[in-house]
Amino acid sequence: MPLRDSTKTIGQILVAEKIVTAEELEVALREQRKTSGYLCQIIVNLGFAKEEEIFPILANQLGIPYIRIKNINIAPEVIKKVPAKFVSHYKLMPISMVGNKLTIAMSDPLDLHTLDDIRLFLGVEVVPVLAGDNDIAESIRKYYGIGAETVDRIVKETSPQTKKPISTKADIEDLEAMAEDASIVKFVNQLLVQALKDRATDVHIEPFEDELRVRFRIDGVLYAINIPSNLRYLHASIVSRVKIMSNLDIAERRLPQDGRIKVKIGKYQLDLRVSIIPSNFGESVHIRILSPESFLELGKLGLLEKDLKIIEQAIKTSHGIIFVTGPTGSGKTTTLYAGLAKINKSPLKIITIEDPIEYQLKGVIQLQVQPKIGFDFAQGLRSMLRHDPDVMMVGEVRDFDTAEIAIRAALTGHLVFSTLHTNDASGAVTRLLDMGVEPFLISSSIECLIAQRLVRVICPKCKNKQKMSKAALKELGFRIEENEVLTYKGKGCSDCRMTGFRGRTGIYEILLVREPIRELILSRASSQQIKKKAIDLGMLTLRQDGWQKVLEGITTIDEVIRLTQQEELPV
Repeated sequence: MPLRDSTKTIGQILVAEKIVTAEELEVALREQRKTSGYLCQIIVNLGFAKEEEIFPILANQLGIPYIRIKNINIAPEVIKKVPAKFVSHYKLMPISMVGNKLTIAMSDPLDLHTLDDIRLFLGVEVVPVLAGDNDIAESIRKYYGIGAETVDRIVKETSPQTKKPISTKADIEDLEAMAEDASIVKFVNQLLVQALKDRATDVHIEPFEDELRVRFRIDGVLYAINIPSNLRYLHASIVSRVKIMSNLDIAERRLPQDGRIKVKIGKYQLDLRVSIIPSNFGESVHIRILSPESFLELGKLGLLEKDLKIIEQAIKTSHGIIFVTGPTGSGKTTTLYAGLAKINKSPLKIITIEDPIEYQLKGVIQLQVQPKIGFDFAQGLRSMLRHDPDVMMVGEVRDFDTAEIAIRAALTGHLVFSTLHTNDASGAVTRLLDMGVEPFLISSSIECLIAQRLVRVICPKCKNKQKMSKAALKELGFRIEENEVLTYKGKGCSDCRMTGFRGRTGIYEILLVREPIRELILSRASSQQIKKKAIDLGMLTLRQDGWQKVLEGITTIDEVIRLTQQEELPV
């Protein structure tokens, strides 16, 4: 690309400005000779510099404005002016339209061939501006939707009969052929890649009468994803593609089906858990993304130092039960896996029974519940006991049979890990009593009860200080002695999707079953009485643990309140 200052190349200028080193420039130039690519973009792709560092310098040399598209709101009529296939093919983004002048963002605004094509095709005068490739790609996804070009092409090539709402009498062979079409394959792949880029843990594909909705769960919250409006016509083909990937029956559309997909995206090897259920407008798909990065060490779960020591001590005992409690999606399984990984050493034999098996643990025998053939948690536990285990994990205690076998296993010299669905730690005792388990069995077998929630972490890029008064905190249910407390909040930026949060961490309530607690259990005391006694013995409630993380600048007061609303005992 020719530069206005002919005495220096762009590479030399970047080195002079200390954007890159001479060594990094040499690596980028070698890569450019191999690929004939654009030097500035190669430097960005290699991770030597950011787009916002390089492109302003390049724009100054070219005499062309540089813009950050992510900071601009583009009008819908401008988007409609340029077709999806056009922006995807030429890697450009329409910015604004004034009269007959269309401003276009490009990573190479001196590409005369592309500029001529746009003028000829759209019949407008084109004003090019400079933008980075990554910025352009993200903007195309934001304004045109994931796979917009792919969907447009498929819909245009599809017959009018196929575009009608899918009925249960659709030709299965045609559906299978459509699912294997390169365009459908590409779209599903694009969807999964975007989910990974957005750090989504779940993908929801939901059909309705006149639309198809795709949502990602990011940091525990569901966000609607921009997709082309005509994607509804391809719903059956997309579902069939997901079924083929997960070895499910594409002909069966009346019953729920569950499967798994192993897929490699870039350097990541992902395990996807698929669930498909029939609805009145077609099949709804849920994909849980089980990334190896989601598997955390015990010390990285967000535990306070004293709580970490308590758990580490509890999992080293030779017998007893450790229950982790909380609602679905609160991270219970991750905590159990982290605990097992900590003690997974050769002298111990560890067996688990799960529904489903979420992560493969090397050196651990893992069993999968199979309800269709009568292999449930209770039967699995009985079988596990015959294999001389030292440690057992039961995915969930749901009924009296499972609870009784797990407790008796703990009383006969086994360490048992399991989960219960209760709001707090003390509620686990009430839940077991409701199942019909005798108080003396509960008091003599349980070593530790852990309740947990996952709170969103404040985005480090847009983190701001804010002061909260004593009166305001008291109104929210927090009791403090100081007149003012310094807290933090995320203002919202492109890194956190303007939410102010990026990532999640745990807040915990750890109840050690000591002698005073055992006496209360034997007397069938209420969960509130047990909780009060545990607090007297030094236990922090979920809200109190959350408050510590607020003071440390990890999360916000609103986030802690949102997840501990049921808690009656304020800080």
